[in-house]
Amino acid sequence: MALCSALLLFPVPGYADWTPLIERLIADRFDEREIRMLFEKPGVRFDPEVMTSKLTALINNRYRKPGDIVTRKRKRMYDRFLQPGVIEEAYAYAERNRDVLQRIAKEYCVPKEIVVSIVLVETELGRVLGKREAFNSLASMALCSDLEVIRPHLFPGLITPENEEFARRRCRQKADWAYDELKALIRYASERGMDPLGIPGSIYGAIGICQFMPSKISAYGVDADQDGHIDVFSERDALYSVASYLRAHGWKCRMSRKRQYRVIMAYNPSHIYANTVLSVAERLKRKG
Repeated sequence: MALCSALLLFPVPGYADWTPLIERLIADRFDEREIRMLFEKPGVRFDPEVMTSKLTALINNRYRKPGDIVTRKRKRMYDRFLQPGVIEEAYAYAERNRDVLQRIAKEYCVPKEIVVSIVLVETELGRVLGKREAFNSLASMALCSDLEVIRPHLFPGLITPENEEFARRRCRQKADWAYDELKALIRYASERGMDPLGIPGSIYGAIGICQFMPSKISAYGVDADQDGHIDVFSERDALYSVASYLRAHGWKCRMSRKRQYRVIMAYNPSHIYANTVLSVAERLKRKG
């Protein structure tokens, strides 16, 4: 009895009732047998950290100013991409892909230095594709439309009378967003003949060398090798897709640094990220 009470107070990560999510997917015309079999796989697990991390960031951004320690930590994380050895590696990568990058620049007007810089910062030139299963991240987040589902996993004191309504609203919104991305991930895996559980991703479900959210693949992805599929884990497709995304969000042949900055912010809405991408690109251009 004591053990049961403890489990109610402190839910065990990994266990969840997926029924609401399964029924929602079936109602959205996914094959019932395939969906039920998918959620019965042993690799499916509930990861509360995804929604707790997102909700914590949203509340802190709305109600608190980021502390100096957090800001310095973020800056250090990106500063490593400006180290001479890393720039040398990125330059060598650009040289190896010179022909592809020249064609991209001609077709999309996106310089090779910008494309390589983004791939460097996103996935360290394709080496780091995420330590989580994108399916579990998105499914876990989609399950948390009700704040009460995730509340036991939140840091004590995070939810206050002042922010509770905001937290409930953003919880619903982010769960719906994750659900749409989960549907896109399942469709992408089906089209590619992949196991959805075998696709690595970031904490919020971005996948591939270019770190696209699944719903962005059909909109901005490019089948550069013309094999009939957009493969964001393929180097050529990923490089072209980065340029396609940037052009669709306003990249032009002649742009000021300020306008370049705004377009890169559409790729990742972080000021430190955008400044890092541009700084890396400038260093690569000087070496060329």
